[in-house]
Amino acid sequence: MKKLARERKFTLEELYQATKDTLVHVGYNGFTFSIIAEKLELSRGTIYKYFVNKDELITEYMLYDMNRFLEDLKLIHQYKSFDEQFDYLLGIIFRDRTIQQLIRIASQIPESKENQVKVNLEKLRRLHLDMYAQLEDFIQLGKVEGKIRENLHSGLILGFIFQSIVIPNHFQVPESDWFSSIKDIIRFGIYRQS
Repeated sequence: MKKLARERKFTLEELYQATKDTLVHVGYNGFTFSIIAEKLELSRGTIYKYFVNKDELITEYMLYDMNRFLEDLKLIHQYKSFDEQFDYLLGIIFRDRTIQQLIRIASQIPESKENQVKVNLEKLRRLHLDMYAQLEDFIQLGKVEGKIRENLHSGLILGFIFQSIVIPNHFQVPESDWFSSIKDIIRFGIYRQS
């Protein structure tokens, strides 16, 4: 009689971490259940027990990750001054520099006939908008304190801040110097202060 191999137990967090690592390294088009199964020492069939296809797994992971980020973002209000909130926001953005790459990957997921994928993509779009809405108070505080020019649109400011993490570091500037320089450019621009 043939002995069946027992499946290794895994947690959802392990599955999501493997999903993230794979997406970052091979992108959307290279992502397969085979890669995830190999990383977690599982059969592909085990993953199919929980997810219909790769789009469902990817969007479920992205919802999980975005919700974690938004939980951290809510803590911005524990800081009273704009400068403290600014430092906190950049800290959580730079803590995981893959978030923008993952947002771009989400835009590559084709419209699906699979209902759960449709639902997940719509939830991701709403969460992205919610993130910007949550930061409206942050922008208004900067304007009230005279740190941000009144004529600048909130969406542009936030887009600029969030896009700063995807600027490539071609010259291999040490991470702390790179981060500090980006903060300075956002705060003061590139012109010398007179």
